[in-house]
Amino acid sequence: MSGDNYYFGDSVSIHGGLGHTGIVKHQAAPAQTSPALEAAVQQLVELLTELRAQVPPARARSIDEALPDITSPAVEPQQRHRALLAVAGIAATVGAVGQPVVEAVNSVLALLGG
Repeated sequence: MSGDNYYFGDSVSIHGGLGHTGIVKHQAAPAQTSPALEAAVQQLVELLTELRAQVPPARARSIDEALPDITSPAVEPQQRHRALLAVAGIAATVGAVGQPVVEAVNSVLALLGG
């Protein structure tokens, strides 16, 4: 199979010429989050911090594991959605103490369009 060429990613071949400026990717910039979404996420993080102190260690670890996916704007939407549902599930299991977290998750989901 000599002579077979396999290329992954960008491949550029330039033969002669002047003024080459590089590769134009035409990739979209990361989406900016709205101030309302940032405020809702911040409120959720504060509520989760309070809730974390009131749940068993295994559930506290689950909250810790979900927080980066909730707070990072660069995370995939499905991954963020799963993390939000995970903490809402934890909050729902502790009753009235977790109700503010469930409401905050619902607010964030509404702002995300889900």
